[in-house]
Amino acid sequence: MRDKMDKIAVIDVGSNSTRLLIAGVNPEGEVKPLHTGLITTRLGEGINRGLLLPGAMERTVGAIADFKDLAGEWGVSGLVVSATSAVRDAANRRDFLESVKEKTGFELRVLSGPEEAFFSYYGVKKGLAGGPGRMAVVDIGGGSTEFTWPENGSLACGSARVGAVRMTEGGHRDEEILSLLMPLLGGVKKARPDNVVAVGGTATTLAAMDMKMIEYDPVRVHGYRLEKSRTELLLDTLIGAGAEGRKKIPGLQPARADIIVAGVRIILIIMEQLESSFITVSEADLLYGLASCYVKSVEIKNVIHYQ
Repeated sequence: MRDKMDKIAVIDVGSNSTRLLIAGVNPEGEVKPLHTGLITTRLGEGINRGLLLPGAMERTVGAIADFKDLAGEWGVSGLVVSATSAVRDAANRRDFLESVKEKTGFELRVLSGPEEAFFSYYGVKKGLAGGPGRMAVVDIGGGSTEFTWPENGSLACGSARVGAVRMTEGGHRDEEILSLLMPLLGGVKKARPDNVVAVGGTATTLAAMDMKMIEYDPVRVHGYRLEKSRTELLLDTLIGAGAEGRKKIPGLQPARADIIVAGVRIILIIMEQLESSFITVSEADLLYGLASCYVKSVEIKNVIHYQ
């Protein structure tokens, strides 16, 4: 990476957690992570009712304020604050946006589903070395799952309202999850990707669990090959451990223990449908994509948007 870098902060307000990336970004848009942070704020609590709950909003605004202070300590030259599924689906999202503005001064950018998919894909392209071929990117979040895949010389981006928090609270069966995913997953299947890359907390947690990590190591997680057979065994372990037992499993954050089973079921359904014996896990994701595009303006062209 060239010496000349802008120091950029990205805050992502997700359905399960609020995350921070502080990174150096060069003129080519290459991203060098300097600091990361994560606070489980569970903004998507009660997500299937279509409203953001007061306590969840308060927790999340507090996390954004904390990250704002931290970004200031790092002396960043630019800052991006975005929100995804929980906010874009909420009938009272204006109340939340106004609260964020009042208490932090930030104008929160609410990403559409296809925008979220594109920036996740772009982050993978910038942060994960890979060989030639047709790559599909899957971003499994708390409230939604995004897919990006090649289609007729263009890039197809779409989002399904399937996420670890949403499926846990809704008690969805595998058949229901598959039905919700198929409008997009069918397009990915037709593309026959050579490589399926997964981003998001479910994927990185599975990699950490598979390596039995006591302390999370993003370097080891990034690029990890997660086998389908191992994922099936991990699901059996999670189910067998029960709600309290899961909190003691190495590699699994206790705050994610209640939603991880739904997240793993989503991943396995995707792997089964794509006939993938493994997926590649990437630490580079939406935050990397947003940081890169902040410095190197990217024209989103030849992109097919699926809602």
